[in-house]
Amino acid sequence: MVDALGVAVIGFGWMGRVHTRAYARLPHHYPDLPLRPRLVTVAEEVPGRAEEAAERFGFASATRDWREVAADPRIQAVSVTAPNFLHREIGVTLAEAGKHLWIEKPVGLTADDACAVADAVARAGVQGTVGFNYRNAPAVEAARELIVSGGIGTVTHVRVRLFSDYAADPDTALTWRYERRRGGSGVLGDLASHGVDLARFLCGDLVSLTADTAVFVPQRARPGGATAGHALAAGGEPGPVENEDYVGCLLRFASGARGVLEACRVSVGEQNAYGFEVHGSRGAVFWDFRRMNELGVSRGTGYRDQPVSTVYVGPGAGEFAAFQPGAANAMGYDDLKVIEACRFVRSVAEGTPYGTTLADAVHSARALDAMARSARTGGWVSP
Repeated sequence: MVDALGVAVIGFGWMGRVHTRAYARLPHHYPDLPLRPRLVTVAEEVPGRAEEAAERFGFASATRDWREVAADPRIQAVSVTAPNFLHREIGVTLAEAGKHLWIEKPVGLTADDACAVADAVARAGVQGTVGFNYRNAPAVEAARELIVSGGIGTVTHVRVRLFSDYAADPDTALTWRYERRRGGSGVLGDLASHGVDLARFLCGDLVSLTADTAVFVPQRARPGGATAGHALAAGGEPGPVENEDYVGCLLRFASGARGVLEACRVSVGEQNAYGFEVHGSRGAVFWDFRRMNELGVSRGTGYRDQPVSTVYVGPGAGEFAAFQPGAANAMGYDDLKVIEACRFVRSVAEGTPYGTTLADAVHSARALDAMARSARTGGWVSP
């Protein structure tokens, strides 16, 4: 008989729903997991939202106070999908209460916040998984294997891009995402954090960087009530956008490779245009999230005029076999969070970290802080 793992979800916007669906799907894709999640509590401060979530998704109870989760003996593991400014307090409190954490990036507002949560997790001896989901794509894991094995030679340079239009409409509501106090950085924490994680995952540690940031929509309308996602608020009281819409960054890796990371949340015409290009001395590998199950691969000894082949990843690449039987059967975004949930639950069951950890969050947060410093000073800085 499979043992139950009592789980809670704190924060029930879009990402809270994604985590909840991922828990529910684990028995379908990973029937041999030694623990099976049981939805105990959903915590959400917006009136009525937790109760609605409990009824819709099958949580045993609902609350507006996340602190009740820390004190509940029925709960062993918690998803933290609340706004950034709450990550530190919630993460530290839950770890000290002995709860395992699956927490969304960027884990707070600064590297100090991420370090505080990481330290609390280490002291408590609990597991801590972080929501850097794009590295879970089987094609990304296949690209890393190709790079690490020397399949494209010595890596020379990498380009990582994360362009989105979710904030391109000037009537997008001035939510916590655009405030320093509650959101911290803007596109740095939201998208560039993923870019840093992908760059490290593929090419190793960063040693220095220089960055430039910009705000292209300086004012937005304050919402009249609770919001979810990227709601519009035309006609509301205007307020200032306090964090960046855009970042462009040059990277230097410990290996000697060079890189470019660019992210923007107001890119008209771009919908989740995330991906990378990694060039080596004998080839290159390309990935586009919108064609998530494909890789562009160029390798050989032709050097000049060497063609690029499209490779459809299949069983044998990462966790693909848990979802589809053969190459070119597409996986989607939510599948990446199912993989993340599996690795979180396996970490709890075995007491050994699988997948992304708080250490990865700390590395990313330090790089983001360095980008912000560089944008202020105009120079090269070390993460």
